[in-house]
Amino acid sequence: MTKIELVKIVAEKTGIDQPTVLACIEGTINTLMESLVNKENVYIRGWGTWTLKHRAQKTARNISKNTTMVIKAHDIPYFKPCKDFMESVANAK
Repeated sequence: MTKIELVKIVAEKTGIDQPTVLACIEGTINTLMESLVNKENVYIRGWGTWTLKHRAQKTARNISKNTTMVIKAHDIPYFKPCKDFMESVANAK
């Protein structure tokens, strides 16, 4: 599903016009990203948790050039769905 498809579905279900729904969805996504950039976890009850996971520095190989390179330590966003969400996906047919 793309963002535009999501906007259309939410607009149909709520009766709100698409530009307003688009602004709300983009605002939500931007707020979520800003929170993670500021190293704040995001907890959405009934859906899941967005956190940052730290990846340590490591050495990797560039196969095409036959060289090694160092990948610096960095943080990545991580989503952990809540138990009810995981069960509903597992039980979907």
